Amino acid sequence: MQTWIDFKELRQRLSFEAVLRHFGVEPRLKGKQHHGFCPLPNHQGKRNSASFSANVERGIFQCFGCGAKGNILDFAVLMSGKDPTSTADVHSVAVELHERFVGPMPNEARGRAKTRPSPPPAQPSEPTADNRPRVINAPLDFELKSLDAAHPYLRERGFTSETIAHFGLGYCSRGMLKGRIAIPLHNTTDGKLIGYAGRLVNESEVSEDEPKYRLPPKRERKGVLFEFQKTRLVYNGNRIRKPVDDLVVVEGFPSVWWLWQCGIENVVAVMGASCAERQAELIVGMVTPSGRVWAMPDGNAAGERCAESIIRLISPHRFVRWIKLDADKQPTDLSPESLRALLTR
Repeated sequence: MQTWIDFKELRQRLSFEAVLRHFGVEPRLKGKQHHGFCPLPNHQGKRNSASFSANVERGIFQCFGCGAKGNILDFAVLMSGKDPTSTADVHSVAVELHERFVGPMPNEARGRAKTRPSPPPAQPSEPTADNRPRVINAPLDFELKSLDAAHPYLRERGFTSETIAHFGLGYCSRGMLKGRIAIPLHNTTDGKLIGYAGRLVNESEVSEDEPKYRLPPKRERKGVLFEFQKTRLVYNGNRIRKPVDDLVVVEGFPSVWWLWQCGIENVVAVMGASCAERQAELIVGMVTPSGRVWAMPDGNAAGERCAESIIRLISPHRFVRWIKLDADKQPTDLSPESLRALLTR
């Protein structure tokens, strides 16, 4: 299991000037802009033309000769002779940069990558009808391995290697999630892995027995019933580490991935067409008292029900604005520019 790393946070902490020097490029700055010969090893074109430009403040670069462009992490991947569309390559270079410029990876992440975590103690939270003890959303004692992060489904939907790696996504070829994209689910309050959802890749197979999304099933161990309840968490809530001024609330997983990829980092999903009371409590706690909640459900009847539940439960505590999408549209149908325009109105 790869060590988890927050790519966006890493990019913010890196100095582009330091990364340029690391790869043998002496910054020639005019203000915050560096201009010079293209240093990329796969550069196609003239080497004696100052076609390469990097904005060290914004952390982006572009070569007008070979056409390469991207952020500071893309630059490091290319300079390392690796593929920026490969999740594994992006991850390995990110770890190297973190180790060199930020510091050692957290011990917890290292341990998680090398050892199997201990099973959680059975601490019953509620009895069942037959008096068996029941534990809700307990941490898992395993992690799925050998997930295919390069599966065409994710690429065809427009998700980048960085987004796929950030959310730990991958195609599962065996077990209960066979034929599905595995989606790690983390407890909102402590960030612990509590299960995997699975998104069916082949739409033609969707049926009553094969729903589009499969959530963790009930399981029993030593007389204790372990159960997953989505109404007790919000997806991606574990990454909202302190109250924010603006929080976008969507229905489903892909909308979270897409908004994050478009630069809208503070986004969570209720994982369905309604917001539960516990989810509303969690969302209120993620937003500053003077902050705003932006409800952006799908443009259909289910989306309307979702927005109405969000407004009913959250508006007494925080300002809520409903962003109504056109009929049958989803947040994933919108361009980054359109999303930003909707969130600044």
